[in-house]
Amino acid sequence: MAENYTTNDFGIPVGSDEHSLTVGPNGPILLQDHYLIEKMAHFNRERVPERVVHAKGGGAFGTFTVTQDVSKYTRAAVFQPKTKTETLTRFSTVAGEQGSPDTWRDPRGFAVKMYTTEGNLDIVGNNTPVFFVRDTIQFQDFIHSQKRRSDSGLRDHNMQWDFWTQVPASAHQVTYLMGDRGIPRSWREQNGYGSHTFQWVNAAGERFWVKYHWISNQKQEFIEKHGHEGFSAEEADQMAGIDADFHRRDLFDAIEAGNFPSWTLKVQIMPYEDAKDYRINPFDVTKIWPHADYPLHEVGVMELNRNPEDFHSEIEQAAFAPSNLVPGTGLSPDKMLMGRIFSYADTHRYRIGPNYAQLPVNRPKNAVKNSYSQAGPMSFENYPKDQPTYAPNSYGGPHADASRTTENNLVSVEGDVLRSAPTLRKDDGDFNQAGDLVRKVLDDAGRYRLVGNIAGHLLNGVSEPILVKAFDYWKNVDADLGARVENVVRGAQKEGAGTAATENKPS
Repeated sequence: MAENYTTNDFGIPVGSDEHSLTVGPNGPILLQDHYLIEKMAHFNRERVPERVVHAKGGGAFGTFTVTQDVSKYTRAAVFQPKTKTETLTRFSTVAGEQGSPDTWRDPRGFAVKMYTTEGNLDIVGNNTPVFFVRDTIQFQDFIHSQKRRSDSGLRDHNMQWDFWTQVPASAHQVTYLMGDRGIPRSWREQNGYGSHTFQWVNAAGERFWVKYHWISNQKQEFIEKHGHEGFSAEEADQMAGIDADFHRRDLFDAIEAGNFPSWTLKVQIMPYEDAKDYRINPFDVTKIWPHADYPLHEVGVMELNRNPEDFHSEIEQAAFAPSNLVPGTGLSPDKMLMGRIFSYADTHRYRIGPNYAQLPVNRPKNAVKNSYSQAGPMSFENYPKDQPTYAPNSYGGPHADASRTTENNLVSVEGDVLRSAPTLRKDDGDFNQAGDLVRKVLDDAGRYRLVGNIAGHLLNGVSEPILVKAFDYWKNVDADLGARVENVVRGAQKEGAGTAATENKPS
């Protein structure tokens, strides 16, 4: 039997399916990583015309108003005191197609576009502060495991658990997914997160690392009314049969009725030098920064107060990308973020066309738009007749101004070009924070629901070899939790149950 090794699309052996090509183990990803580019570029073109991921969603327009002074941390105009900025926010599920039910268990996309005076700032994340993988070279494989089988066209829990149990970095996010946050009761009550670490730069050129948190101002009311965050699995299944568009309808109807939802933007701020020896890799998207170390600072409030007039032109054609950064903001050497910087814009060029930025919903609203981009399919803006089409030029065309950008403000790195996991730090274990979430954040009732959700998911078509791996996976998260999951699953199997048997409910 021939050796079963991975090749690229031209049959050439590749060096790794897990690690992108970087400068040293902690440095940025390199454009010369042609296998990574091949994987991302092919993946971005797999679906026509709906989004490859986050296909099912909805959104609304609103305003963001700065309520606190954070100018000592960033010079971005949008975050200066009392500034008010028009916004567009889109919510979505990750794995489902256009017609899929809103109440399937899935992370929720949370994307905010700010039409600032310095161009568009997009904060594109999820309703959880972490993600399943830390290197973008694994993203395509992760999504394939969550999508449909190539033979039957059906989704398959066995594929999902096969992937998760072989990628320990997924444990933190999967714990969120299997808990109450896995099925929000509405988009209005869920939090949103930029997830990645970003950079702020102030007027003096001082740099800071930041994480964005959109805290729902409706969430506590929902919890008090329903007892806990999110739908139960049973409620969600029932709602999927009653109204597959429940979340989309809820947001639209609330705004139509004048019940405008709002979120308070808060940020965690890490001094630039702290990142060098912090006990957790601050650029690992599978980790959070403990609030005890870096507390939340309020920035402002976003209110959604206008529904789209045309869903297709204003929501379906809306294009968000984490590469849309304004002066005073910047990137970090997060390997997932580095890949998204390429992938999102490339997906939009495929899905909508190379001139997607000309569409009204995507156009920047600031007066200055001096780009040398021209021609191409679906171009409907006339290129300025008195402006040269190239740079540099001698005829007064726009020229780059390094003082207006912070795109070069990354950490200094050195090292050999290689494929490697990041250097581990003292508290960088894959299961540590997932275990803390189970033991320190969830109460007894939350852990009970978590056990039931996991067991029910595992009993839905997961094969015996993968079940064994899944039990070990959860025991690594928390020994008691893993044992409880195994007991419920084995008990249900003995009884011949199609869904999970339940534990004794905590009093």
